[in-house]
Amino acid sequence: MSRSYTQCGVIALAGWLFAASVLAAGMPEDVQPAGADRLRFSAVLESEGAYGIAHDGANKLEFLIDPQLEYRFSEETRFTAIARLYAEGFDHLEPGQPGQREIASNSRRLLLGDRTDMELREFYLSTQLGKAHLTLGKQQVVWGKADGLKLLDVINPQNFREFILDNFDDSRIPLWTVNAELSFGKSNLQFLWIPDRTYHLLPESGATFAFTSPLVVPQAPPGIAVNLRSIERPKNLLTDSDIGMRLSTFWHGWDLTFNYLYHYADFPVFFQSLSLTPSGPVVTISPRYERNHLFGGSFSNAFGQLTVRGEATYNTDRFVLTTSRGDGDGVIKTGEMAYVLGLDWFGIQDSLVSFQLFQSWLLNPTNDMVRDTLDTTTSLLIRRHFLNETLEAEALWLRNVNEGDGLVRPKVSYELRDNMKVWLGFDLFYGNRNGLFGQFDQNDRLVTGMEIGF
Repeated sequence: MSRSYTQCGVIALAGWLFAASVLAAGMPEDVQPAGADRLRFSAVLESEGAYGIAHDGANKLEFLIDPQLEYRFSEETRFTAIARLYAEGFDHLEPGQPGQREIASNSRRLLLGDRTDMELREFYLSTQLGKAHLTLGKQQVVWGKADGLKLLDVINPQNFREFILDNFDDSRIPLWTVNAELSFGKSNLQFLWIPDRTYHLLPESGATFAFTSPLVVPQAPPGIAVNLRSIERPKNLLTDSDIGMRLSTFWHGWDLTFNYLYHYADFPVFFQSLSLTPSGPVVTISPRYERNHLFGGSFSNAFGQLTVRGEATYNTDRFVLTTSRGDGDGVIKTGEMAYVLGLDWFGIQDSLVSFQLFQSWLLNPTNDMVRDTLDTTTSLLIRRHFLNETLEAEALWLRNVNEGDGLVRPKVSYELRDNMKVWLGFDLFYGNRNGLFGQFDQNDRLVTGMEIGF
């Protein structure tokens, strides 16, 4: 099937989903067609704008519509399709037309111009087959549930158009997946086969949140030219698929999971080589994706007004940039242990105080790595509801201990109606420009938005 026919098909599907949801929402129940009880249409309309504080100017005006169709064949079998029409007023987050080199061809957005695109977000069939529950198609699979940062939640890659500021449900990139779950007693065994070779979508140079920190981007010495090659992608549908398994169980009050994922890490590795040319030395950067075995697990339990939760992972193959000119390819391969420990306290009515400690430990360190052997980040979330839970005020503070940089996100949201919400907040970065958060020190912004469901 040609690309033009594929685009027309997805555009038609998204338009039909949206039109059907609008018509269904306004149609009286006594004139619903036969079988309408099996069919459900809905849609979400969202708009969000951002005003840059440091640069004194608007830098985001986003509109999106998510129409959703759900058809129930039986109590056990359902079909779901979710599309998205996205428009951006200023074209600063993804200047021009994104190349989408990180995205598999059958998962890419349809670009309708520099500022507008259309996407088939999810498209799956969910059914029961004996004792197994199957979900087949394009979907999101969520493993970890840490706030602000991800540790175990690595099944779906992420769109970093707005760094980590976007809602995780919106920033995750759904993948074509075979998802099978088998229940036995108090336990559940999940198996994942993911033939979709899609990876993190990274902002290109010139975008508002383009990465510049030496922690993630190679830094060429002054006076040396850089030759950046295209990303080398895995090519084989079967041998380059990702495979995952998760065992979840309940034991003496504890919710436990044991996870395994054999996958291509979603961040490319920037291999480097130095060569001499007639015009001078040149550093050639050859990004490619590398395999990794992830072993991990999670736990949670409630003790009165306190919930204790955590996640832990061991990655066999982590690649870290090095500052050594003598290193052959500019990266160090190492194992990594990481964990997050979270404490959620509900001791004050209508309130939540949550603290998290993230730590990552490299097992084979060298002195010339760009990051420390032990990297520590903390988070503090304070949230309170008012006016019968129609008004919510919260503040999230993320801080990296090693670099001394961080992000503060106060926000107030109000439900005008059951299906309508508005919000106002700030995204405030601080710290050294070399840090993961500090690289965006000049990107502080005021954010306001609205969401309507129908």
